[in-house]
Amino acid sequence: MPAIPSTQSLPISHSRSSYARPSTRRVCLVNHKALCFSLAITFLIGIHSVLRYARPDYAHFTSVSNVSAHFRWGAPDAPSNSTALGHEQRPGADARRANAVLLMLARNSELEGAMASVKELEERFNRHFGYPWLFLNEVPFSNEFKQQISSIVSGSVSFGLIPPEHWYQPDWIDEDKASASRAQMVADDVVYGGSVSYRNMCRFNSGFFYKHPLVQPYKWYWRVEPNVHFPCDIDYDPFVYMEDNNKVYGFTITPHEWPKTVTTLWSAVKEFIDVNPQYLAANNSMEYLSLDGGVNYNMCHFWSNFEIANMEFWRGEAYSEFFDHLESKGGFYYERWGDAPVHSIGASLFAPKDQIHFFDDIGYQHDPLQHCPRDNAVRRARNCTCMLYRSYDYRLESCLRRWEQVRLS
Repeated sequence: MPAIPSTQSLPISHSRSSYARPSTRRVCLVNHKALCFSLAITFLIGIHSVLRYARPDYAHFTSVSNVSAHFRWGAPDAPSNSTALGHEQRPGADARRANAVLLMLARNSELEGAMASVKELEERFNRHFGYPWLFLNEVPFSNEFKQQISSIVSGSVSFGLIPPEHWYQPDWIDEDKASASRAQMVADDVVYGGSVSYRNMCRFNSGFFYKHPLVQPYKWYWRVEPNVHFPCDIDYDPFVYMEDNNKVYGFTITPHEWPKTVTTLWSAVKEFIDVNPQYLAANNSMEYLSLDGGVNYNMCHFWSNFEIANMEFWRGEAYSEFFDHLESKGGFYYERWGDAPVHSIGASLFAPKDQIHFFDDIGYQHDPLQHCPRDNAVRRARNCTCMLYRSYDYRLESCLRRWEQVRLS
């Protein structure tokens, strides 16, 4: 049996100090991992803190109360202060209804998208209220369009033809100037920059839709577009709410306009105000439109593809004179003035701010933007399928913060 070597005879690599080195490396490795973990946690906490400060929707979504509500932790929610929860209705045949219409501008080629929007709003709202639908087009609707739409609505339905003078570019527009502007917008990659039909639509929606013979009998309208979504039940009547609370205009989303499409719009607005100061409403919303007391336009507007409004306001003297003034400038064709900024400026200047209503409790999506009700109780009660973190409300490019500051001032 070979002799066991003594410690003194071991190779130098097996000495006591050599055993200490791997231990030191292990300690360093552990410390390095702990340091990396600590730095990662610090970074995540920092990002979380910044987002909670910069994005109120993120702060709300990650709050303890919101997480608890989703997982049913803790005590049940307190009663909501939402407009909707205070006005729940499932009306019978004799229930009060407003003199209102659901209004859609659509082409025959948009049948599929039109049906999708109608089906959603019927399911979420109108099957309980039975408001009439009205569809307008610059050409006659096809029999297929009328038959398919008629088969899915709960109330009456009408189909109207837009008068040519309300739709097509007026003869007095300088076409050379207009076409040069369109070409420049195409070069600048402006959405719909080269489209004449889009400009026709913006002009029609700005100053003519409420004059249509089929629309004139109604006081209120809810504008609906093809391919939009309503992710929440609406079990109160927004028309009756507006009427009872002396509102004239309601919205869900408020973005910025493309500056290149409205280069001279604000100059035309100021020109009108200078000559007609009597039309400015007391307690108006100029501060929503301008950061410097009306010198410049900040591009904020209510996104008009969803709007619930009183057409008597558009038909009134102030807005009628205002639209005629804008029409005379040719900006719908020499630039690309949209009905959203035109409606928004008109409502903000000629109506008191307390007559403009943010429908926080109505979910709405028009790609790429969407609004999801902010109140947890509303989202649950309304069977909402939208996600709050995807809502446009408090993104940096949204004007909702501005509107809320102005409304509360």
